[in-house]
Amino acid sequence: MTFRRRAAAAVSTAALLLPLAACGGDDEGDRLKKVDLTVLAASSLTDVFATAGAAYEKENPGTKVAFSFAGSQELAAQVRQGAPADALVTADTKTMDGLAAETGKPTVIARNRLVIAVAEGNPEKIDALGDLADSKLKVVLAAPEVPVGRYSGQILDRQKVEVKPVSQEPNVRAVLSKVELGEADAGLVYKTDAAAAEDKVDAIEIPDAQNAVARYPAATLKDSDHPEAAAAFVTWLSGPEARKILQDAGFQQP
Repeated sequence: MTFRRRAAAAVSTAALLLPLAACGGDDEGDRLKKVDLTVLAASSLTDVFATAGAAYEKENPGTKVAFSFAGSQELAAQVRQGAPADALVTADTKTMDGLAAETGKPTVIARNRLVIAVAEGNPEKIDALGDLADSKLKVVLAAPEVPVGRYSGQILDRQKVEVKPVSQEPNVRAVLSKVELGEADAGLVYKTDAAAAEDKVDAIEIPDAQNAVARYPAATLKDSDHPEAAAAFVTWLSGPEARKILQDAGFQQP
């Protein structure tokens, strides 16, 4: 074979290999493609989801998870207004059920219960729900449209305890903050929120027979730009590692 023919053959072979190399590169690029997920989550998940998000990113190096925390009713409003997000986790099934047209099928990932948050050392000697009826106490609750506010109203009504709150807050973290800052003597919050601030508040347990159970459903959002990645994250939240993280933070199993 002459030099000219050998050169032509080499060029032809290279031309055939280029498309194959390009295809292989695209496949590799897809595997390594980075995804940024936005998850709307109830305020009571603020601390535990920081841990869960870090664990998920470690398992899935190409994925970054950003959380936006607010009261569940605020999250619902954001979804209805078309806020760009990929998944949603609320502190009650009622709010999630009201968004059925905007979400995939929800899965309950954890449960929670309420406690009475009081200043460290419990200076007002509050022992039970009935004590909150004392007009001398400054009691703060979440607003009734907020899941924890609705649960609070339910348990107080069942025990026939009349409370006139000094304020009604937009989420459970705002209630907790009032107690931490000494602006309230007591407030009804989730057990996990009080535990996250155990160096600033004490938690007075409420018996199960008088308490309410908060359920946390997670679902993908139908307008997600990353539906497969969002579905993978929601599935992971029901898996053993996420359940351990939630349990370690004081959440109950679903």
